[in-house]
Amino acid sequence: MMREVNAQRRRGQREMTERGQRGMTLIELIVAVTIMALLTTMAVPLARGKVRRDQERQLADALREMRKAIDDYKDAALAGKIQAKVGTDGYPEKLQDLVDGVNLVQSAESKKIKFLRRIPFDPITKSYDWGVHSMQDDPTSTSWGGQNVFDVYCKSTELALDGKPYSEK
Repeated sequence: MMREVNAQRRRGQREMTERGQRGMTLIELIVAVTIMALLTTMAVPLARGKVRRDQERQLADALREMRKAIDDYKDAALAGKIQAKVGTDGYPEKLQDLVDGVNLVQSAESKKIKFLRRIPFDPITKSYDWGVHSMQDDPTSTSWGGQNVFDVYCKSTELALDGKPYSEK
């Protein structure tokens, strides 16, 4: 008799548990979807910021690489290793000269020295087109005088995460 009563109690508890779980599953689903929606709305701006920071880091690396190549060209011209064109003040005449290379002065076989493998990609403007300043240009100018390549800059008019324009990086 006691066994039958215990069996009925267990059956009743099982039925109540099953009925209660049906209602909880819907509530749990709603709560889970709400939490996921909140997390997604918080994660999207963070992901956008990370992409922008990565682009800014790539921009800084590209500018550093080109500016070093310009400095190396100038140093080679001052050391007499290469013959710089008249009127360029020892700087390259155009950015492509760093990629194409320049003939060494003391080379019988017309060996060339190259300062860049290729012109780097600008991750902000998504192009290979860079702004160029000559030594004679105003540093804030957006036009190039064409005498030589003294500096390079990004042509974007957007602001970086630090508030400065990309063209001033």
